[in-house]
Amino acid sequence: MGDKFTEDSKLAEVLETPGSDKILSKYKLPCLHCPMAAYEAGVLKLKEISSMYGIDLKGLLEELNKI
Repeated sequence: MGDKFTEDSKLAEVLETPGSDKILSKYKLPCLHCPMAAYEAGVLKLKEISSMYGIDLKGLLEELNKI
């Protein structure tokens, strides 16, 4: 069975999983609750967000796929 989350998962999909917000905060994803975040969550993939904010994508995916 493959991982639930991949680099192509949208942020909105991730946020539907309980506990994911704590992991995203740990990786310093900025302003999860600001108006721009709502837009980004619906259209941006984890690989794009990681690139934009300098987040360790591999580490983020490992942690997200443990929950």
